Amino acid sequence: MADDYYKILGLNKSASTDEIKKVYRKLALKYHPDRNPGNKEAEERFKKISEAYAVLSDPEKKKQYDTFGSQAFSQKFSQEDIFGNFDFSSIFRDLGFGGGGGQGADFSRVFMGGRQQRGRDPFSDFFGGQQQSQQPIPQRGNDLEYNLSMTLEEAYTGSEKRISFRKGKENEDIQFKIPKGICSGQKLRLSGKGSAGAYGGPSGDLYINVNVLPHSVFTREGNDIFINKNINFTEAVLGTSIDIPTLAGTKKRIRIPSNTQNNTKVRMKGYGLPSFKKSGKGDQYVRILIEIPKKLSEKQLELVKKLAKEGL
Repeated sequence: MADDYYKILGLNKSASTDEIKKVYRKLALKYHPDRNPGNKEAEERFKKISEAYAVLSDPEKKKQYDTFGSQAFSQKFSQEDIFGNFDFSSIFRDLGFGGGGGQGADFSRVFMGGRQQRGRDPFSDFFGGQQQSQQPIPQRGNDLEYNLSMTLEEAYTGSEKRISFRKGKENEDIQFKIPKGICSGQKLRLSGKGSAGAYGGPSGDLYINVNVLPHSVFTREGNDIFINKNINFTEAVLGTSIDIPTLAGTKKRIRIPSNTQNNTKVRMKGYGLPSFKKSGKGDQYVRILIEIPKKLSEKQLELVKKLAKEGL
């Protein structure tokens, strides 16, 4: 009876692509021959989980397998069909196998679409079969990450940054642009700025993890910004005009209407942050806070008492 790929990986048919990959990574790390030299039982187990993963992680092969069942599938597809053009290299590189010679590199070559003789065991080179002379397969370099902190003003205007980071055994300096409106948590991808590839392979990418620092005056919500402004009681009752700072570094005079209530928000349209890589801008909101004096002069107190008699 043909093997049940789901049972081999310990999964059910509803497993997602991410779940299948996660389970395979765990099992491959456990049974990989580099960790079990000379262990025939681990070798067989590794073959089976790799075959199961090659089928279930491929949407078309998985569909065929689920439709026809394990027995009919094994009759229709050879191992050459299953492993042809299948690339395990990124998984093994992430797990610390391959990419640098030795058994792991040989196994990567077996599963990266190299030409094989029909009917030949695709595992034979990996598990001690006679290795044919061939050029090493080019390997893509690893991606790198860099954490970058910036001010809210820099996020507003956009900026040009120069950073120095460790790349292999040397430091590298690069300069790049920060788009307007960028938010904390967003990433910038600098293509080809990661680690160098092996055997003529392409370099990886560099990812800039952005953190926009808190501001002493403004708070940000999406592309909108907020600022608190205190006014006194008479200004709130009678109305007034006040100057408000903006992220552009200028000041904007706005009118506070009479009888303004505490916590009223006044909108300054278009004074927020630009939309990230899009047209349009957010707004700036001024939150009005009415101050109650902590101490009054005798004259002020008398005036307040008179107002109180008038029902205020």
